[in-house]
Formats: sequence, C-alpha cells, structure tokens
Amino acid sequence: MTPPCALFVGGVRSGKSGLAQQWAEARALRRLYVATGEPADAEMAERVRRHRAARGPEWACLEEPLDVAAALDALWAGKSPTPPAAGRPGVVLLDCVSMWLANLLGAGLDDGAVLGRVDGLAASLSRRTLPVAVVTAEAGLGLVPPSPLPRRFLDLLGLANQRLARAAEPVIFVTCGLPLALRGRVPRELESRP
Repeated sequence: MTPPCALFVGGVRSGKSGLAQQWAEARALRRLYVATGEPADAEMAERVRRHRAARGPEWACLEEPLDVAAALDALWAGKSPTPPAAGRPGVVLLDCVSMWLANLLGAGLDDGAVLGRVDGLAASLSRRTLPVAVVTAEAGLGLVPPSPLPRRFLDLLGLANQRLARAAEPVIFVTCGLPLALRGRVPRELESRP
C-alpha cells in the first residue's frame, strides 16, 4: 500500500504548516523537513531559526530551494539526504511549494520549465515510499496584482496547486487554523486541535 501524501493549502499564517507538522509527527518519530526557503536576509534567517526551534530535535532538515523532486527521488531510493546519525526518516514534510516556485522564477525559468518541475514533483510524489505532507499557499483568494510578475507567479501557483492536488489525498484547506477536507477526510489527529 502506498503511504499517504497529504497536501495542506491555505493563506499566509492560516496554520497550514503547523497542521502539516502535527500530521507528520503523528506518523513517525524520525522526520525529515524539506525546506525550500533560503535565509537570504536577516528577517528570513530569523524565520528559519524560529521554525527549527518549533520543530525540535526529532526533525532532520534538508534545504533544497530548486531541485525538490530529485531530492525526494533520492530519498525514495534509500539514499539519505541527511547525516547518517539522523537515521532514515519515517515521514517527510515539504514546506513550501509557493517558496519553491518563487525560487524557480528567481532562477530565470520560464513558465513551461516551472510547470515541468511541478510535474516532476507530482511524479516523484506518486513514487513515494514514505508518508509525505506538502505545504503550499492558496493563490486565488486575493486581489489580482497590478503588475505582470506577481500575476505570473499567482497563475503558476494556482496551476501547480491543481497538479499537486491530483497527486495527494487528503487535500486539506486551512483557514483560521482550522482544517477542511477538500479530498479525503480530515485526519483524526487534526480533528481535536483546539
């Protein structure tokens, strides 16, 4: 039986990362956090520090800003992307797709290449050998930006979310810290969250 792939989608500060972490922690003691954000400035470095502190020592971390599918494929093949002392993880948390897409755009990829990477990630998720939670931002709940680059980003993020949702179950929409199942059901460990 294929391990679950849960997609957590929501707005900024909706609680999606916290719920994804709770979902992952209910599945294994050894956990791998795949981080797509890079601490390029002091504010982002502080965010990274706070996230690591909140996760705790049971979490190994792999920073992969561009080639997420290759990193996951290596993990599925049994090649550990973390130091041997960390051991093989029992669950993976990828946080987050929206930052990853921003990195790909920043690297100069065109829309076709970005969506090709998204399809590669969806394919990798279909080959998973471990439970995996994927976090992404919802693209369609705000105003249409007045300039081309943010509109392009939101268009690509919306398309990416659709493609990744097809590869996942459950798909959980998070707002106000509350989970709502879009596909499948809200996992038990998330139902009793205060």
